[in-house]
Amino acid sequence: MSYEVELRRAAQKELDVLSGQDYKAIAKIISSLEQDLRPPKVKKLAQSGLWRIRVRQFRIVYAIDDEAKLVTIVRIIRRREDT
Repeated sequence: MSYEVELRRAAQKELDVLSGQDYKAIAKIISSLEQDLRPPKVKKLAQSGLWRIRVRQFRIVYAIDDEAKLVTIVRIIRRREDT
């Protein structure tokens, strides 16, 4: 079952400023979400209905719409104390 993946404007901007290795690692995970929406070690964020995946020092936050078969990447955040 294949889903379409879209990036919100904020997520696209965050992805555009990443360096080569970080960009490749995150792009690989994002493209894999088309087939596997809930890979191992994914975490559902409490009450928001969003999901989070860790990639290196980054977090990919996304929403799943099963009816529309759509995955929306909301944010790509570098892990810090306040993240």
